[in-house]
Amino acid sequence: VQLVESGGGLVQAGGSLRLSCAASGSTLRINAMGWYRQAPGKQREMVAVITSGGGGTNYADSVKGRFTISRDNAKNTMYLQMNSLKPEDTAAYYCNADTVTVHGSSLVSLEVWGQGTLVTVSS
Repeated sequence: VQLVESGGGLVQAGGSLRLSCAASGSTLRINAMGWYRQAPGKQREMVAVITSGGGGTNYADSVKGRFTISRDNAKNTMYLQMNSLKPEDTAAYYCNADTVTVHGSSLVSLEVWGQGTLVTVSS
């Protein structure tokens, strides 16, 4: 499975962006998915995660009330709607998925990452 993020860019503080993460390739199932971010000089941190059916979500305290994670399983795509953006939201945003793939007669769990998309929020 490959994950490709899109939707990043430059936006002024208070603005909005919508990130997309499209999954492609052969997999039996995609379980939980999530968005993570890494700012320059900082460790990667969880932004938001969503369960396989989309009914359960969890957010970092820093983005609660501003960001919304969702997924469309029919399109194998996950989204992150980001509103009221702040300069401290500037980071590379990465898509993550827990996948299950068939290998011969076995089921293999594999964590997959996208290549990242850059979000820059100017003050």
